[in-house]
Amino acid sequence: MTAAIEFQDVHFAYPDRPESLKGIDITIGRGSKVALVGPNGAGKTTLLLMCNGMLRPTKGRVLVSGRPVAYDTRSLREVRKSVGLVFQNSDAQIFAPTVWQDVAFGPANLGMPQETVKKVVADALHYVGLSGYEKRPPHHLSGGEKKRVAIAGVLAMDPEVLVFDEPTSSLDPATSEEVMDLLDEMNHGGRTILLSTHDVELAYRWADEVVLMEDGAVLRTGTPEEIFADRTVLARARLKPPAVLDLFRELRDRGVLTDTAPPKNALAFTDLVERRIRGGVRRNGHGTICLRDVAGPDGTAALACLLGGSAKVWVGAMGTRAKKVARDEGIAVDFTYGVIDKCLLRAVNGEDSLILTSGGMIAHTVERIDEYARTSGREIVVRQV
Repeated sequence: MTAAIEFQDVHFAYPDRPESLKGIDITIGRGSKVALVGPNGAGKTTLLLMCNGMLRPTKGRVLVSGRPVAYDTRSLREVRKSVGLVFQNSDAQIFAPTVWQDVAFGPANLGMPQETVKKVVADALHYVGLSGYEKRPPHHLSGGEKKRVAIAGVLAMDPEVLVFDEPTSSLDPATSEEVMDLLDEMNHGGRTILLSTHDVELAYRWADEVVLMEDGAVLRTGTPEEIFADRTVLARARLKPPAVLDLFRELRDRGVLTDTAPPKNALAFTDLVERRIRGGVRRNGHGTICLRDVAGPDGTAALACLLGGSAKVWVGAMGTRAKKVARDEGIAVDFTYGVIDKCLLRAVNGEDSLILTSGGMIAHTVERIDEYARTSGREIVVRQV
């Protein structure tokens, strides 16, 4: 995999303080989803600020797309076109009187023509689900809306890599899940996502790769399953395992479960329990998952027949465009985050569901359902409508 960002023996110390980073050597692959995990003070934020040159290593170097970061004004401008950073505290990133002015600041500062600025701002606000918010003062928005404005401001500059410092900090659980779904959507659109978090639940279910940090150093890198299965290294980082993994271990230690591979989420965990109780999973008799591209021809008109029957059809909207279409068309939505797994859980229970989405999320949804069907042995029918 081609490297998006590389850290080579990176050290850093703030003035008159001990080193915050102590020889970091990691590579962030292009198109990947990577979580820096560790307790407060582990050095996660300091490392993220290296990604687009906001901090300069005291030793070692940072490479973006294979080129060492240079720290003159012109070079940093180019780096920040490629790497966008969203701060933990959105109020520290949002400063303009209106949402439109705030999102337009970056593109205008890069010297884009006025017509181009108008287009990229409109596209970015549409992408994060804030079309119509252009004239609103940012300080009147909710925490989740401010986070979306901050993301839109970075997206308007069209970076290849998006870096997030604690993206769900201070957000309620539902809003946190919607923000993470937005990050997934951006990743499936081709962007590399790097984030920091001390939330092991988030990192376990979301990331392709986890970098575990403690006291300015990397303890271990690997898949979420590899990292969070290592009790010794978790204890050293003063972290507890994700709840689903902790419960799996307890049941395995008591002989209730005999599987060696830990489940990634509630869907996989319930399958393990069903196999143990019933000696296997039912292969058929499951509900159908219908998939609708809201960007396709006819909009949602063809859904009236499907949703108008006597049987309950669960509806999930995945992605900002799908949520807006559902709202505009008056479609009642049951799931706005974790949509694929929730619809799979309904299908396993013999119930039908409908997923509204668009763009690259179509192929991702089909792939995710097919993967689940293969690994679980179930026959799940996906029908595009």
